[in-house]
Amino acid sequence: MAAQESDAVVSPGAPAPEFTLRREDGSAFTRADLEGQTTVLVFYPFAFSPVCTDQLSLYQELLGDIEAGGATVYGVSCDAAYSQKAFREQLGVTIEQLSDFEPKGETCRAFGVYHQGGFPQRALVVVGPDAVVRWSYQAPTPGELPGANLIFDGLAAV
Repeated sequence: MAAQESDAVVSPGAPAPEFTLRREDGSAFTRADLEGQTTVLVFYPFAFSPVCTDQLSLYQELLGDIEAGGATVYGVSCDAAYSQKAFREQLGVTIEQLSDFEPKGETCRAFGVYHQGGFPQRALVVVGPDAVVRWSYQAPTPGELPGANLIFDGLAAV
């Protein structure tokens, strides 16, 4: 894709890259936080945008099933943590949001999902308890919502 800065989303079998994201309270979320659990990282372009609103609302509806499968879901965008918190609260979702605001897009670049427009591509990355990527998907365009079935496909790969 010409609009994409990186070549491709991180491939299954690759170790999760080293990274630091920020939680709502400002504390760090790093690669070490992936260890010991199955993690679904949901990279999305912008808080409060229509497709992102639909995406997080859909995943929230199925969160119980996802968690029953042993996974923890995190939303990741380049929005500031306070914007993500407001977005999460307005939607009424419990999916924890992680900010890649500063340095902007550093983690998105490490995972191969940074768009040259300054936001993450819409992507899903499933990381196993050993911090190895087990499954990944990037939507053909940032405007396409990855169906929840893709999360379950990713969890089946763990």
